[in-house]
Amino acid sequence: MSAELSPSERYAASRRRGRFPLLSDLVLGLGFTLDPFQQEACEALEEGSGVLVCAPTGAGKTVVGEFAVHKALAEGRKAFYTTPIKALSNQKFADLVDRYGPERVGLLTGDNAVNGDAPVVVMTTEVLRNMLYADSPALRGLGYVVMDEVHYLADRFRGAVWEEVIIHLPDDVALVSLSATVSNAEEFADWLVTVRGDTRVVVSEVRPIPLWQHMLVGGRVFDLFALRPTAHLAGVAQLSTRERGAAVVDPELVRYVKEQERRLDSWHGGASRRSKDRYEHRPRYTPPGRAEVLTRLDAAGLLPAITFVFSRKGCDAAVEQCLRAGLRLTDEAERAAIAEVVDRHTGSLHEADLQVLGFWEWREGLLAGLAAHHAGLVPAFKEAVEEAFVRGLVKAVFATETLALGINMPARTVVLEKLTKWNGEAHVDVTPGEYTQLTGRAGRRGIDVEGHAAVVWSPGVDPVAVAGLASTRTYPLRSSFRPSYNMAVNLVGSYGRERARELLGSSFAQFQADRSVVNLARQAARSEEEAARLEAAVPADKGDVAGYARLRQEISEREKELSRDTAARRRHEAAETLMALRPGDVIRVPSGRRQGLAVVLDPGITELADPRPLVLTEDRWSGRLGPLDFPTPVEALARIRVPKNFNHRSPHARRDLASTLRNARVENDLGARRTRRGAPVDDDPVLVDLRHALRRHPVHTLPDREELVRSAYSWLRARRDADRVHREVAERTGSLIRQFDRTCDVLEELGYLLPDAPSAAEEHSPGPHPAAEAPVVTAAGRQLSRLWSEADLLTAECLRAGVLDGLDAPGLAACASALVFEARRDGPGQPPVPSGAVSAALVRMRQVHAELHAVETDHGVRPSRDLDLGFAWAAYRWADGQSLDRVLAGAEQAGTELSGGDFVRWARQLVDLLDQIAKVSEGALARTARQAVERTRRGVVAVAVSG
Repeated sequence: MSAELSPSERYAASRRRGRFPLLSDLVLGLGFTLDPFQQEACEALEEGSGVLVCAPTGAGKTVVGEFAVHKALAEGRKAFYTTPIKALSNQKFADLVDRYGPERVGLLTGDNAVNGDAPVVVMTTEVLRNMLYADSPALRGLGYVVMDEVHYLADRFRGAVWEEVIIHLPDDVALVSLSATVSNAEEFADWLVTVRGDTRVVVSEVRPIPLWQHMLVGGRVFDLFALRPTAHLAGVAQLSTRERGAAVVDPELVRYVKEQERRLDSWHGGASRRSKDRYEHRPRYTPPGRAEVLTRLDAAGLLPAITFVFSRKGCDAAVEQCLRAGLRLTDEAERAAIAEVVDRHTGSLHEADLQVLGFWEWREGLLAGLAAHHAGLVPAFKEAVEEAFVRGLVKAVFATETLALGINMPARTVVLEKLTKWNGEAHVDVTPGEYTQLTGRAGRRGIDVEGHAAVVWSPGVDPVAVAGLASTRTYPLRSSFRPSYNMAVNLVGSYGRERARELLGSSFAQFQADRSVVNLARQAARSEEEAARLEAAVPADKGDVAGYARLRQEISEREKELSRDTAARRRHEAAETLMALRPGDVIRVPSGRRQGLAVVLDPGITELADPRPLVLTEDRWSGRLGPLDFPTPVEALARIRVPKNFNHRSPHARRDLASTLRNARVENDLGARRTRRGAPVDDDPVLVDLRHALRRHPVHTLPDREELVRSAYSWLRARRDADRVHREVAERTGSLIRQFDRTCDVLEELGYLLPDAPSAAEEHSPGPHPAAEAPVVTAAGRQLSRLWSEADLLTAECLRAGVLDGLDAPGLAACASALVFEARRDGPGQPPVPSGAVSAALVRMRQVHAELHAVETDHGVRPSRDLDLGFAWAAYRWADGQSLDRVLAGAEQAGTELSGGDFVRWARQLVDLLDQIAKVSEGALARTARQAVERTRRGVVAVAVSG
């Protein structure tokens, strides 16, 4: 390289080596020249600053983290490299072991503890957070902490952990924060300066590998932009998203898309307005097949590719479709190498488990160079896919968006089949940030000259909108921090309540809230001006128009309140009548898809939830109904005989009983339903008084009262808006501290913290006081401080109440699973649970939750998550030693959607909680918890943990 430099450049390089000897030493071992942003960040770090590096996916941010490790070793200090997920920790651990050797690098992920006393330790961020609260000896000599993927602090489930670590790290520890590109990097850096001291922000928006954007329309591939991949950014940065897209999109693409849409529309012309039948039978648009897309990409030299499908089943189906189409993307040597990877990753799994997990079908796809990648795969399968893809053996992966969250698995091309996804509640559009994260996987540094991203077109997808999505560069980082119960007891125990409040006030969440108050204050001033203007417009010579308008508003609000109360009372009455049903009762389903007569097969009464009767309707449908299907009370209109051992899954049995139901003599039930409607709202004394006052009001008799009231309503709405903004300002100022105080109030009432009673010395002396004089954490609080889960306080309350005492290991696993499991979607009814001791313990856990919910509601704290029983049978059977086949089949019968990967993931989380219970408990419960850990950590779960 030096031969290509001029004398002056060689002199400058020599001086730089003299100023930054540690960096020069690292670069010599890398074998490549640093990019400008990498050079700038590393130099800042060698000069003693902390650094925040924001750069696109694949830009090489981790080089800065590796320099921090290099610097720590050179100085004889420790370095911790933290990541948000275990898979990324494992990957980084392997990278650092390759560079520094196994004796100098350790791994701590909760599941794995390898060489934890090494000078360099890779860990998940939660592990470091726990170390800080416990004041672990491992922190001694710590010089540098690398926080990879620090933008995870926006994650609403785990984001608080990042802020906790940043706030609590000792002042002499240098922090290296690595983030994806965000638009408010300066704001984040300003906060880092306030809590960590000198911090240099280094931002790069330049992708090391240029990215070409495409659209696949029918059988053609178009460039999305008329300009080079990055050339369009500078000229259109100030335009709106829509204008930006219109300014740069390829006009030939726009013309062709319009032609395709006209062709589809021309088939029926105006027929859709005249003939609903013809419109419904209009040919649907068929996108190009997946095998066709991959064949086209292969011919263009654009493989390997990742296709984002946003559906687990869709990913698996895509592999099957390609195999059925005869697509094979590997040669004999590649297939042999893939077989070796597969054998190495799955060799320790039992043959029976492999059969259940669909191993042979999965292996067939992999050998053909095709694979799915999603959370439903067991870790051994996912890791094999990742290794084979990174080595270039697998050419096409169909993935959900979880692949984009940090795993180093780049491709030459990324394909997006849709620009909408299911977020658990609704289908929503992919955001610009998500689009950038997904397409950022395209382009392998050191392999590809350029990367490619392609969107598969379908009717309704506007190229201009896609162009705007691809060129948007505003991805603000928003804090999701809020104080949890575990955090509260740890903070109070470590720092005292007052110091803990100060620490929370220094969080990024409060930093952002305080900054946003400035804009809200301006909005409040504008709202006040508008309210004053409208108030002046209300006529003053016609009487108290505003007072009359307020009366009408009060009447409207009272009517709505009474209507809600009546509806709630009816739901309660309906639930009570459902409790009285018996098998054979004929009832009327009042509304909905199942409206009409039905016969009760099983009342569905349990102590765990509202009754959900199993019924058979006149049209032979059989299933469970719930309170939502009965908004009003229900009663038996007749009785018919239900055969003993009736099988509601048998079409023949359903047909015969439905015939009997249709022939039953049913009494008219209209009169009974009329009498249960409850007292009319007109009988409410408050409402009667309000209406009487309204009629007596002088404005009521004015001929132009409606026009007068309209102007008063406008003023009242403006007044309400102004008051709302004022309340929001008050809530945001110190909002986290108020949440913390309420959380502590709950903990005090329940006996985890002692009340905040200042000593005599405190009462007479100004200024802060040491933690020793702060509220004391009780024994129960110390137990809570060691429980790290979303249901931390609920778990602690169950332990205190002795709910889990006396259970055997499978029973404890079943009950503990209700504290960690969350179903992906609501099932048809209450999941069944093991009877006897397990069912009784779960009933008591529900009672504990209800009592906790009441306390939280009283103090204005967001209630703890409810129990979810959907994993109870699976956990019980697995801890009981039953086969994976039976466990998964049983889960399906119980109505829980559970793949092999889902089962392993939830079992790992269950092991984690059981291990915590074992550590915070004593005697028999601790022994049972350890047994449950061992019984759960077997087979595919043990392979996942060790891997």
